[in-house]
Amino acid sequence: MREETKVVHSGLHPERHQGAVNPPVFHASTILSETVEEYRRKRKEWQQDLPGTYYGRFGTPTMEALQEAIAALEGGHRCVLYPSGLAACAGALLAFLSAGDHLLVSDSVYGPTRNLARGLLKRFGVSTTFFDPLVGRGIESLIQPDTRVIYLESPGSLTFEVQDVPAIAEVARRRGITTVIDNTWATPLYFKPLTHGVDISVQSATKYIVGHSDAMLGAITCTKEAWPKLRSSTYELGQTAGPDDVYLGHRGLRTLAVRLKAHWETGVSLAQWIARQPEVDRVLHPALPGDPGHAIWKRDFTGASGLFGVVLKEGVTDRALCAMIDGLELYGIGSSWGGYESLIVPFDPREARNATQWPHQGLCFRIHAGLENAEDLTADLEAGFERLRTM
Repeated sequence: MREETKVVHSGLHPERHQGAVNPPVFHASTILSETVEEYRRKRKEWQQDLPGTYYGRFGTPTMEALQEAIAALEGGHRCVLYPSGLAACAGALLAFLSAGDHLLVSDSVYGPTRNLARGLLKRFGVSTTFFDPLVGRGIESLIQPDTRVIYLESPGSLTFEVQDVPAIAEVARRRGITTVIDNTWATPLYFKPLTHGVDISVQSATKYIVGHSDAMLGAITCTKEAWPKLRSSTYELGQTAGPDDVYLGHRGLRTLAVRLKAHWETGVSLAQWIARQPEVDRVLHPALPGDPGHAIWKRDFTGASGLFGVVLKEGVTDRALCAMIDGLELYGIGSSWGGYESLIVPFDPREARNATQWPHQGLCFRIHAGLENAEDLTADLEAGFERLRTM
C-alpha cells in the first residue's frame, strides 16, 4: 500500500469492535477474568508478548491500534506510546543506557533532550559528548569504548541541519552501538529511519500526528532486535498514555497525509518569499535548493514539514523583531508546532551549543506554517516586515 492508504487503514480492525471504524476509547485500569485459570493464561500470554492481552498500564485495544498503525508507517517491528514527546525521548535513552555508559548526541538536538543528557542521565552516571550534526562518517572518531547509544535528530528542529543518517547508522551498527533518532519533523511519511539503518525512531506525536494542538503524546518504534529492551524498560518505568489523548492521536493520524502536504507546500512558499526580503541573511529550510542540507534531504526524504527557521542580517534590532512578531494577526507566539495553526517564535542558537559554534550573528526566528491560506500568511508577514523596517 502507498503511504496515503496506510495512514487511513493501518491499525484498524472494525471486526473486533462491532464494526466501528475507529477503535473505541477504553478507559480501563483493571481487566477482569472469569476464572483463576483464565487469569493465569492472560498473564502468561502477556509475558510472552502476545497481541490482544491487556491490562490498563500495559495497553488497551485503543492503544494497541495506534501502536500498530505507527509501527506500520515507520516500517518497524513494534511501537509503544508515551504521555509526551519528551517522555518518549527519555524512554528510548533509558532503555539502552546504564551507569558508566557513554552517549553521543547531535548538537542540533531538541533542547529538553539536551537538558536530559546534561541533567538526569549525568546524575545516573551516563556521560555525554555532543557532536557536530554534519559529522557523517566522522562519528567513528568520537566513539569511545563505552559508547552505547548515538542520538540523532535530522533535521534539527531549531537550526535544521540535515544529518547523513545512513552513514552514521552504518558506523554504529558495525561497532555494535544503538542508534536513536527524533523523527518528529519529517514524520514516517517523509523519512523512514529504520530503513536507513537506525534502530529506534522517536516521535513527538503531539505535533503532526495529533495535528490539532489539543493532546500530548509520544511514540517509540523499533526494530525486532531492539524490542525486548524497549518493552521491558517502558513497563518498568510505568509509562503509559491516556486513552483520550491516544484517541486524538488516532483521529489526527488519519488525515496526516493531506495535512502534511499542505504544511509542506505552504512552508516552502513562505520560506521562498522570506528569502527575498533584504533584511534576511538566510532561510533554514532543507527543501530549498540553496540550503546546505538540500542534497541529503533530496536523497533521503520524500517531503518536508511546515517548520523552518530564518536568520536576519546583522543590524536588525530585537526591538524591530519584536515589533514585527507582536503585530502579526495569523501567527501565534508559541514553542510547539505541528498543529493546524501557524506559529512564530524568536530563538538564539548560541544558547544551545556544546560542540559547534553558531556561524551567524543576526537574530533568528522560527515559523511553523499552518493550514491557513498561504497568500494570507504572506500578507501578514509582509505587514510585519514593514513594521520591522520602521523601527
